Amino acid sequence: MSRPIAVLRPEPGNRVTAIAIEAQGHRTIRLPLFETRPVDWQVPESSGYDALVVTSANAFRHGGPGLVRLLDLPVWAVGTATAEAARRNGFAVAGTGDAGSARLLAMAEAAGVRRALHLAGRERTVEPGGIVADILTVYASEPREIAPEAAAQLDGAILLVQSARAGQRVGELVADKAHTMLVAVSDGAAEAAGGGWEQVVVPGGVTGTALVDAAIALAD
Repeated sequence: MSRPIAVLRPEPGNRVTAIAIEAQGHRTIRLPLFETRPVDWQVPESSGYDALVVTSANAFRHGGPGLVRLLDLPVWAVGTATAEAARRNGFAVAGTGDAGSARLLAMAEAAGVRRALHLAGRERTVEPGGIVADILTVYASEPREIAPEAAAQLDGAILLVQSARAGQRVGELVADKAHTMLVAVSDGAAEAAGGGWEQVVVPGGVTGTALVDAAIALAD
């Protein structure tokens, strides 16, 4: 029997990813490590910027009614899911990148963006500088308490690690690393999980599809 694939991202993305895996005949462990919630924020005047940079659909999911005041700004998004969330909220998407935030920022700069506003989570990798004029926190991901019996399910599974914070958390939760595999969104996420794993795979691209495909390849 193939190994189960553990989906660790917060809801509602956890359910979406798990369903995609199960539709291909594989077992999943649905165990969100974090719970995402909105954060109060002050909406700036859009006239001070020429674009929005967004690296997660959570910015649109939790940004609230203030987002409407920024609708005149084109969005540069990491990942197709983020771009789709932008469009659902009425934004025009100027560009989508699937190779991380640094590559996206380079694309935006090459296209003429000079003063971007980054709508972000409380924990983030992008810092002010270059074309990123300001960063506003619009959501936060809080750790969920994981019972020992729930953590034990991860031993021997294939874990989808979609952030450095998730990598650090599984490094703390998993007891049997020598028989557990990781599929990580980036080298940084893999490094945060520490060593001792049976196998670590970092597929090209940052899309959920790339991670799922890599996990299913290991399970088959």
